[in-house]
Amino acid sequence: MTAVARLPIRLRLTAVFTAAMILALAGVGAGTVTHFRHAVDASIDDTLADRARDIPPPDGGGHLAEDADTAAQVIAADGQVRAASPRAGTAPLLTPAQVATARRHTLRLDREHVPGLPGRARLLATSDGDDSVVAVATSLAGRDQAVADLRTALLVAFPIVLLIATGAAYLLATAALRPVERMRARAAAITSETPGQRLPVPAGRDEITRLGATLNDMLDRLQTALARERDFVSDASHELRTPLALLKTELELSLRRPRSPAETDAALRAALADTDRLVDLAEDLLLLARTDRGPGSPTEPFPIAPLLCGVAKRYEPAADGRPIRLRCDPDLVATVDARQLERALNNLVDNALRHGAGPVEITVSTRDGHLTVRVRDHGPGFPAGFLPRAFDRFTRADTARTGHGSGLGLAIVAAIARRHAGTAHAANHHDGGAEVSLRLPAATGCPTPLAAVEDSPLPTYGAAPAGRRDLPEEGPS
Repeated sequence: MTAVARLPIRLRLTAVFTAAMILALAGVGAGTVTHFRHAVDASIDDTLADRARDIPPPDGGGHLAEDADTAAQVIAADGQVRAASPRAGTAPLLTPAQVATARRHTLRLDREHVPGLPGRARLLATSDGDDSVVAVATSLAGRDQAVADLRTALLVAFPIVLLIATGAAYLLATAALRPVERMRARAAAITSETPGQRLPVPAGRDEITRLGATLNDMLDRLQTALARERDFVSDASHELRTPLALLKTELELSLRRPRSPAETDAALRAALADTDRLVDLAEDLLLLARTDRGPGSPTEPFPIAPLLCGVAKRYEPAADGRPIRLRCDPDLVATVDARQLERALNNLVDNALRHGAGPVEITVSTRDGHLTVRVRDHGPGFPAGFLPRAFDRFTRADTARTGHGSGLGLAIVAAIARRHAGTAHAANHHDGGAEVSLRLPAATGCPTPLAAVEDSPLPTYGAAPAGRRDLPEEGPS
């Protein structure tokens, strides 16, 4: 079986076709010979029956008319020959038991030899209406020779037919697989330096055409992924180069001449700030690498409200008096990685505080087994041309390029959403401001969508109105 599997597909197809043809031709040949023999036998039986009906009653001399093809006898009930044709002779062709049987119904026998007839013979015996039985015999030599001639003709013709059919099958398989070979040769020539090449797709709508189209679609996706990874490496190199150059400059200046303690302290603080930026960027890149590897590990359901409270409390000092409003059912449960969801929310709140204005609203709702987290600010919103690439890596709006950040915040949010079989969406709210939403799987048995989120029992941070409950001491880590 292993040796057969190593053969080229065209040879395997040809071999299977040849085997099927051998079985088909053998079946057709056997059926043809059998049908021909039965047809000749039926013709012989009809001839013998006609001859038996045409034999007149025996005359006084006990002789029957001569027939070129048959020998005939009229045999009495006691087994004595009453009349016979010259070829049949006087010895009875039937035994007394066979005579008794023939008187009841027509009897057909094949004999290896009948006197006066060459080779094997067929004998028919039937009652003549009186007490006698008419027995007629004819030679089967002609029938046997005709069957043998037919068998010989088939044995000669069928191998020729098989050879022609096998050759045609091989040529057909070769022609059918030629587009596959062309696609294979082109695929072997595609490298990382020539990712734009595509496989030649034959005209038509058959399986090979669909295969070529599918493979070309796959190559398009791979080229897009390759371009994205190259851009990622290029952008990462660019982002790392700037803090590294600044750090090196600060250190070189510190060593160039003696400095006062104040100057040394300032230089070290500047170097520390650049180092912190490098650490943050490295952590972001590592997080993206982990989230790109595929689905996360299995998670257990957990209440999401305490996590939101922890995120809001953490960013309260950076809000500069702007409230962070939470709208979430306290009993709402999520089935995602708590640490990664917290990281995504940190990025969204940080982005809203840095580039937005007014209060920051965090709203959570559920629908159709999914949990949606929306973070909205009341600033100018996203530039229109930025929205289609808001989640691309190292992408920042033009107004934000001079500020702090590497352009990985929203990319990390989208990667975390994908890791949990969810989606991320960025838009400008119709009442103003930017809004980013995460759609994630919710735990089984989640509450129904909130009817009045304004009545949420969660606190508002930054400008808490009277009557709210105290802030939680610590959010989840």
